Amino acid sequence: MDLQTLYAILYLEINLVAVLLVGFIRFKTLGISRMVSQRNFSLAIDAQIVFFLSDTAAVLISCGMLPLGGAALLAAKSLYFFSTALMCFFWFIYFEHLQGSAFVGNRRTVLLCSCLVWAMGLLLVVNCFTGILFRLEDGVYRRGPLFAVQYLLSYVYVFAACGHALVGLFRKKHLAQRRLLLWLALFPIAPAGAGILQFIYPQLPVACVALAFATLMLYQNWLDDMISVDPLTRLNNRKQLAHQYEQLTRHEDAVPLYLLLIDANKFKSINDTCGHLQGDAALERIAEALRLACRELRRRYNIARYGGDEFVILVQAEQAQEIRALRGRIDAHLARLNAAAHAPYDLTVSVGTARAERGKALKALIAEADRAMYAEKKR
Repeated sequence: MDLQTLYAILYLEINLVAVLLVGFIRFKTLGISRMVSQRNFSLAIDAQIVFFLSDTAAVLISCGMLPLGGAALLAAKSLYFFSTALMCFFWFIYFEHLQGSAFVGNRRTVLLCSCLVWAMGLLLVVNCFTGILFRLEDGVYRRGPLFAVQYLLSYVYVFAACGHALVGLFRKKHLAQRRLLLWLALFPIAPAGAGILQFIYPQLPVACVALAFATLMLYQNWLDDMISVDPLTRLNNRKQLAHQYEQLTRHEDAVPLYLLLIDANKFKSINDTCGHLQGDAALERIAEALRLACRELRRRYNIARYGGDEFVILVQAEQAQEIRALRGRIDAHLARLNAAAHAPYDLTVSVGTARAERGKALKALIAEADRAMYAEKKR
């Protein structure tokens, strides 16, 4: 068996692993969500699979393992580059949906954004007659003078979305999504690095597997969010709160732990008079106020949405006055955020506080804080 055949077999095995990996992700996401963002995730995976298969077919044809002619090789390479553009476009739209970009809700602007995909398709058609991108010379595959343009047309999408995520990390209005934004900003590093490496050294089969593992990490992050994060406020959910409470109360010599139970005042009237969309916006402002208020804490804390319009903060504090200061910051930040949003209602919260004792169950601690909170509501 010659070296060329061994290389083709190795390439086939590596890309087959990549196909199986993303195929598994595609199968696991079937039916989980019918949202537009999830459809774009699925379309990106479909394009990715075509990308892997066409790349593998091109290598097998050029190495002689698939007894097909030069026309088949050019067709495989054309499909490879067109699926690259499609894949990057769908990732771009998916990332923008996750970041809440307004333009992705407009069909016309989304179609306008797809112009680079159609430009790629047109270039590939022109390439069949001119060889400006790639061609065959004496049966050997060669790059054309505009070969790099194919990568530029595709990678613009991913780097635009990830650049947007990176900028969002430093904007206050994106504090609720920082973990997600960080994942989106880091997503292209491994695939882009592997793609550049394979662009320089075409014999290295690293691009497909790097992209497959980056997709797996994004999928894993999505699962973590589904399991432990409240989808509206991006705070921890009740399950994660219980886990954090167990962690913080594990050691006997730990710093005193306090639980704050926060409840929106007259929240039902906001829903009834202004609608549920305004109610959701109010909950998001409360969550943001809690984050901003806790940023000044010097010790460990955990913020969670307990349910409905109730939130919980677990915070370590040496003195009770730190908790009182935190309470004041919550009111100040909430008032400022509500005024900035020009909300047609007052938005305030009542807070009940309880100090944890070793051996006390979380449920009992919340019940104690709940009594204190309702006492404040009556006042």
